[in-house]
Amino acid sequence: MEQIFEQIRRYIDGNRKPMLSLWEELVNTESGSRQLDGVTAVCNILRRELEGTGAKTRVIPMENAGDVLVGEWNSESTKAPLLFIGHMDTVFKEGAATEYPFRIDENGFAHGPGVLDMKAGLVIAVYAIKALTEAGFRDRPIKCIFAGDEENLHMFSNAKEVMASEAVGALAAFNFETGYMDNRFVVGRKGGGPVTITVHGVAAHSGIAPEKGRSAILEAAHKIADLEAYNDFSRGRLINCGKITGGMGENTIPDQCTIHIGIRFPTTEIKNEILTELERVTANSTVPDTWAELDISRLINCMDTTDGVMALFGHLKKTAQSCGFGEIDCFQVGGLSDSGITVACGVPTVCGMGARGEGNHTPNEYAEVESMFQRCILAACAACTLEDDFTKG
Repeated sequence: MEQIFEQIRRYIDGNRKPMLSLWEELVNTESGSRQLDGVTAVCNILRRELEGTGAKTRVIPMENAGDVLVGEWNSESTKAPLLFIGHMDTVFKEGAATEYPFRIDENGFAHGPGVLDMKAGLVIAVYAIKALTEAGFRDRPIKCIFAGDEENLHMFSNAKEVMASEAVGALAAFNFETGYMDNRFVVGRKGGGPVTITVHGVAAHSGIAPEKGRSAILEAAHKIADLEAYNDFSRGRLINCGKITGGMGENTIPDQCTIHIGIRFPTTEIKNEILTELERVTANSTVPDTWAELDISRLINCMDTTDGVMALFGHLKKTAQSCGFGEIDCFQVGGLSDSGITVACGVPTVCGMGARGEGNHTPNEYAEVESMFQRCILAACAACTLEDDFTKG
């Protein structure tokens, strides 16, 4: 493998300027989750780059969100594909790239909106495929799945279902989310997201006929007390009733109240416990003649630390040593990502494959330039040495 590793290394080292140019182009193309034209522009840039490798691309339209880009490289191979996943949107508001565009400082750190989360990762994914193409590797297909609305948890689209469908049959996945400064890669993530319970009651004049009313707010209060009592912080089971909306005023018995809830769970087991409790509380009423409905459509699955995930990290660790990257480690983090989708589909995934940096989601976000090249070499080397039976190693 040393020969192909050297070919990959030589290609990346010889294409530093084009990689930086693509990074700059992506960062300066604003693509906040609700800037749909900007997400489309980023999608078109990546499509151009992928098609330049010979990949077959298709765009799966989302009605109210950024589209999903799928690129299939070396699809003629009969082997199960390796997934490269990521997202094209950022959290930044319109005008951010004008206010602080892409730049590299004197210490070798790049700055700009989305420079770390996760436009560096997209460059790494694309150029890893380019390096494999140049090295003549044709042993396994690589399938890119890039979402256009990850930062708002796909709340306006069915991208989660699309990504899960596209992941079927894959051997493994690398997610090019933000890398960590200490070279630890992510093998587990909490799941969660926003949940709502909308309580319905019976409106009435609170002065003239209060006995005819059935207060949705009172019923919501009972539900909130039940849900908050179910928290178990020691196990990572979190139900936070963070906001309520409802009612018209002091002289009306309220006929509707919505509880806005944030939940977090470290494992699928605890997720199922929370969902069971949410369903129980939604179905049961303390105030007569009230009823409620539950919306969990915006949840993101946790990334369980499965045996397959750890086997894939073991392969990455071995590759890092043999290709000259150096020692790496792994850990579990609290932030959500689309790795939860692939792991839930039974596809072992390692996350945090992007450039190293800090300050995600802030104007001070930065990425270490050198790490982008290093991690691109690592990703390409790990891709070309991945065997079908890696989970048995």
